[in-house]
Formats: sequence, structure tokens, C-alpha cells
Amino acid sequence: MDKIIIKGIRFHGHHGVPEAERQVGGHYEVDVTLSCPLIDAGKSDTLEDTIDYASVVDLIIDIGTQRSFQLIEALAETIATEILQQYPIDSVHLKVKKLNPPIEQPITYFAVEICRPKE
Repeated sequence: MDKIIIKGIRFHGHHGVPEAERQVGGHYEVDVTLSCPLIDAGKSDTLEDTIDYASVVDLIIDIGTQRSFQLIEALAETIATEILQQYPIDSVHLKVKKLNPPIEQPITYFAVEICRPKE
């Protein structure tokens, strides 16, 4: 299966279990892989035959910055669901990272990774 891969989509979002964490917000990064046939785009060299990467990035940033979730699992599920509904793809694979989480131990990030097929 062909794939479109977008890595390192960053935004400041208001997610977390403690209310204080949701108020202050934090930094997040999303990597997404869209499985879809790309043969038509490869032959035609036109945007109409593929997925507009910029619109996928805009959708992810909009969800991440305009909505608030307690769990990054819920953030990931919402992003996956919206992408599957809005784009002609077979499946979506994504990783959502909470960068520099507000805990005592020094950790680079927490992450969830999910794969969802179009039903």
C-alpha cells in the first residue's frame, strides 16, 4: 500500500488530567501516515489526485489547539476519526507525543500510537 508520511507537526495545546495543566497547556508533536493509492497522482502530477498535505496539517493543528482533552489517547482518536472522515484514505497511523511532560522525572515525551482503518 502506498503511504503519505507527515512528521513533526507541532502545536501548543491544552490537554491533561489536572485542570492546571489544561489551563497552562503544553507542547505536542504528531506524526501521521496515510495509507492510500498514489498511482493516479504519480501519473497525473496533479494535486486533485492525491491528499493535500497542508490541509491534513491544518486539521491536526486545529484539533490540537482548539479542543481540550484529558488524555492524549482521546486526542489521537479524534484526529484519526476526523482524518478518516475527511480524506479518501484506507487507513491512518499516527503518533501523538506530549513533549516535556510536567512530571518530576526528566522525560523527553509521552506518546500514544494508533492505527485505524476506514470502516
